[in-house]
Amino acid sequence: MFINRVLETVNKFSMINTGDSILIALSGGADSSAITVFLAEIRQQYSLNLHAVYINHQLRPKEIDEEISHSKRLCESLDINFTEGTIDVKGYCKKHNISLQEGARQLRYEYLNTKSEELTCGKIAIAHNADDQAETVLMRLIRGTGVSGLAGIPPKRGKIIRPFIETSRVEIEDYLISKVESLNLDKNKPFIMDSSNLKDDYLRNKIRLQLMTEIKKINKDFINIIKRTTDIIRDEERYFDILVTKSLMKMISRKGEGYIELFWQPMESMDRAILRRLIRRAVDEVKDLKSISFINIEDIIDLIKKGKSGARIYINKDMRVIKGYSTLKITTLKTISIEQQTISSEGQFAIREASLVMDISLCSKDDCNFIEEPRQVVLIDADKAKFPLVIRARKAGDYFYPLGFGKRKKIQDFFVDEKIPRDERDVVPLLANEKDIIWIAGYRLDDRYKVDKDTKRVLKCLIRPLK
Repeated sequence: MFINRVLETVNKFSMINTGDSILIALSGGADSSAITVFLAEIRQQYSLNLHAVYINHQLRPKEIDEEISHSKRLCESLDINFTEGTIDVKGYCKKHNISLQEGARQLRYEYLNTKSEELTCGKIAIAHNADDQAETVLMRLIRGTGVSGLAGIPPKRGKIIRPFIETSRVEIEDYLISKVESLNLDKNKPFIMDSSNLKDDYLRNKIRLQLMTEIKKINKDFINIIKRTTDIIRDEERYFDILVTKSLMKMISRKGEGYIELFWQPMESMDRAILRRLIRRAVDEVKDLKSISFINIEDIIDLIKKGKSGARIYINKDMRVIKGYSTLKITTLKTISIEQQTISSEGQFAIREASLVMDISLCSKDDCNFIEEPRQVVLIDADKAKFPLVIRARKAGDYFYPLGFGKRKKIQDFFVDEKIPRDERDVVPLLANEKDIIWIAGYRLDDRYKVDKDTKRVLKCLIRPLK
């Protein structure tokens, strides 16, 4: 019996609990109509609270009214709360420079998550079926994928549940047709066919309309074979996931919004199979993995094993990977530079790009204590470093005379020697006048501006975090 077979999948993956509130993604097609009927049939058994939503993608205007009408009529016959929503797929894709299919997917899931929170639904039911699973595995093989990609569509992830993921499209359509009379549906049109599914413009449709047909001629049990294969891969990936999680936790140096830093030395000797998974996980912490290819992962591995300190690769227009002196940084953060500001007198000056504040004050020589190793605080001869001064980022050709070094040194060379990562060098504040760098804030004073026996007035400069 159809209901019992689907419930086996539901129980196998712990998809539904008693008392759940479930939001159904209803398009009016066979699969989403059938899953709406299925959930209505088990509603009393599980004490479910059901809601359905139709999402207008604004891509097929001639079909929208019919789809909404069918969906609304179906929900009325099943006593399910029905709502409609609209997303601007074309505008989103243009803004983010992605395909219509990818943009529609991203916006659709974003909308469903928002709607589920609004309706306090803990689950979102999606009608992906066993045929969709087989098509996805084939599509990933054709495009190129790692082992995790061959696990296919997850039956359950977060709020998302897919009760039909082990049920074939034919079984689903037969089930829906069997309910036509009891639900007062149109016998000749029990569901609405999405016209875009009949075109072979997209890879998935070519696989569905052409490749799958030929494969089933060779092996009619192909859908079940894919189901068993994805089960095996998913179990093995779960084991590897535990290993990767343990390894990753040991290697994280720093992590924040839009970046992650890992100690790269342990990765040099790591088995490649684990290393690939570890990098994928690290990348996924920063950005959706869908924008990353197998070649990108291999390039990152080459950077770890062969790249010199300071080397970097650009994965796409948003993401770059930098090999530092001890860490590997994966980031989507844009590089920033300190905006120049003129200092005409004493005061406190916010350097927002570096999240710092510079305090500048005048004092007599007798009132200031000398500092042998200036880092956060320096004492400067005020008669040599006269106002106006500037706080700025480095410029090409900058140089200074590091305190205690005895000769001129390029700022670029100083940053390299101090092991300051390349992406961070433009946010190191330089205190300067028209001709000289006076202080590399937080690092070194210029020897020519130090306090000596002839100094009469002292400029005390301090940097501290911006609160």
